[in-house]
Amino acid sequence: MAIAAEGGAEAAGRAGRPASLELLFDLVYVFALVSLTKTLADEVSWTNVARMVVLLLAFTLVWSLTTWSADTIGLNRPLVRWQILGVAAASLLLAAAAPDAYEERGLLFAVTYVTIHLGSGTYYLVANLLSGSDPAEPRRSVRVFLWEAVAALGWIGGALVEGPARLTIWALTVALEYAAAVLGWPLPRIGRSRAREWRLTGERVAERYRQFVIIALGVSLLVIGTTFSQEEYTLDRGVALAVVFTTVVLMWRIYIYRAGELLTEAIARSTNPSLLTQSAALTHLIMVAGIAGSAVTGHLVVVRPFGDTPPSWAAVILGAPALFLVGRGLLDYTVFGRISRSRVAGLALLGALAPVSTLMPPVVVALLATVVLALIAAANLVSTRLHARDPRPPTFG
Repeated sequence: MAIAAEGGAEAAGRAGRPASLELLFDLVYVFALVSLTKTLADEVSWTNVARMVVLLLAFTLVWSLTTWSADTIGLNRPLVRWQILGVAAASLLLAAAAPDAYEERGLLFAVTYVTIHLGSGTYYLVANLLSGSDPAEPRRSVRVFLWEAVAALGWIGGALVEGPARLTIWALTVALEYAAAVLGWPLPRIGRSRAREWRLTGERVAERYRQFVIIALGVSLLVIGTTFSQEEYTLDRGVALAVVFTTVVLMWRIYIYRAGELLTEAIARSTNPSLLTQSAALTHLIMVAGIAGSAVTGHLVVVRPFGDTPPSWAAVILGAPALFLVGRGLLDYTVFGRISRSRVAGLALLGALAPVSTLMPPVVVALLATVVLALIAAANLVSTRLHARDPRPPTFG
């Protein structure tokens, strides 16, 4: 779903850092993540978690397809710039509708989401045909467009029903979208899209993924700081603020230390860099979900540091760092071809805390989860000093 880049200057731009236009685009997703985390923090329940996960997957798919497309086209083209700005504007409306997507703004959310995908697909298809580019380019656009047209039935249909049925339909629809993406949007006669067709540039896309993680960390700090400023200042809340802030810092440290720094080099060394780049998208999505969960944890713990810890709270407080570690372990595999034992040990420790977490105050549960992350960060530092590692990405067919 992209136009071939033209000219040496344009290619040089693709190989460098993300353009300022893409950074502006990312700011919309700051608002989106804030909307999702605050909505979940206002009502922590299994149903609401499932709802926010579905919406997060939808936002991430828009972000990923826009990022991949921008890496294979020239952002110097005025029409491309306007297209990305159009997606940013529609994504802003999407984020504004997200908190009430399962209520009265469901149809607005669904129509906006469908318009983003079908509008982008139509644009790229027409632009490819008019430019007379490689025949593979329009075929890729057709694949994505037709699959998203099928998904549009689920999004619109789900918006027309109420209650649990909407969540079920939307969950199945977004699962269909991700399955189609993993399989390369296959179609009869046309076949499926190969990872190499996207011609992703490792350096720039890896930097975009890092920025996505930084956005999530920034959202966590924003939600935590805003919550603290709106509550009465007490020593208990001050301690809670310190705990959740330390958690965010440790997540940043664990992410960037070493795999996060070496992702670009790993992509360059890979036998199939485009496929590895797309695989890295999944790992970053999982980590971002965990970081978003830490924002919800911050809200809960700062508002009420002591008292009972409901099971749903314990699931969020311990589940957020666990989810982050799962994504971070997969990133280890992406870069080094192996998973660090410290990630596995950390997951085991968090799992061991789960049975007793409801017997402790929320701030204590959060503190213990922070200690687990601190131990992992320390183990990373010791391991790197003793065993310096170079990227050894897994072999993809």
